Amino acid sequence: MPTTEEREVLDAEDVRRIALSLPETVEKQRWNHPTFDVAGRMFVTVPDDQTSFAVRCPRLERDELIAAEPEKFWVPPHEAGSAWVRVRLAALDGTDELHDILLDSWQQAAPTGLTAPDK
Repeated sequence: MPTTEEREVLDAEDVRRIALSLPETVEKQRWNHPTFDVAGRMFVTVPDDQTSFAVRCPRLERDELIAAEPEKFWVPPHEAGSAWVRVRLAALDGTDELHDILLDSWQQAAPTGLTAPDK
């Protein structure tokens, strides 16, 4: 695992770039910050301070993620009842991990026809 000094520094622009690279993604402003949708369903948002982002995550999996890596994943009290998790950008291991997290959330929001592998 890279040390903090060796770790790639990610920011909200990396979230934007990767989110917009996913098929049929559009950016919208909600709550005065950027959100990203596929087929009218939000799959990522970048809250106020832009040091983290929120993605879709089934609640049972979310609890496991938070327990395994609390320095990376957490849920603010006001979002406890949701199926979303926050991710700290500084805790990620690079753009590959960021891409995987965004892709997973995108797949949860996208229609089946868009996520199905080509035949």
